[in-house]
Amino acid sequence: MDPLLLFVFVLAAFLGVELVAKVPSQLHTPLMSGTNAISGITVVGAVAVAAEAATTHGRLPRLAAALGFAAIVLAAVNVVGGYLVTDRMLGMFKTKTGREGK
Repeated sequence: MDPLLLFVFVLAAFLGVELVAKVPSQLHTPLMSGTNAISGITVVGAVAVAAEAATTHGRLPRLAAALGFAAIVLAAVNVVGGYLVTDRMLGMFKTKTGREGK
């Protein structure tokens, strides 16, 4: 494994944790809404990794295919959950019909 790639991964994980920990609670839902695009890119990348690993033979490509599949599932769950939370948040701002002057 390339040490530079490992360094970039560890740095990205550390920065991600630090940034999310410093976000005020009022901004978590809009932030989650905005990161759905990033999770969508993760799904595309995971599909590419899983497809590449599925076309090669050996023990390591099987591991890469399994990790790619897990990444696809987890990123898809994140995308769907983010959109559901965003829809619920936006629903709080809709006016209620049937309320008579209240």
